[in-house]
Amino acid sequence: MIKLVILPPAGKFLKKLKDKKLKRLYQNKIDDLLTDPYIGEAKTGDLSGIYGIDIYYNKTNYELAYSVKEAPEETLIIIHAGTRENFYNELKRYMKR
Repeated sequence: MIKLVILPPAGKFLKKLKDKKLKRLYQNKIDDLLTDPYIGEAKTGDLSGIYGIDIYYNKTNYELAYSVKEAPEETLIIIHAGTRENFYNELKRYMKR
């Protein structure tokens, strides 16, 4: 069983979501990732080690960034969630902390 950890930037975004259908789409993606954490696209460069997965809803592209820690137990870490606009800049800013 994979352990799930949601970091503050993603938790804040997911908590503020009012649209139940979009919230359900995010939950479905997270459930899929718990089954197979490597279905997302591996990022390169200064974001290496991070995976991203797209969610399309209502003509808007949403993103979910996560990483997988193998030891001591397999853990799925949801780092950031949000709309595509400025997503990677915010993610890089958070990763520098």
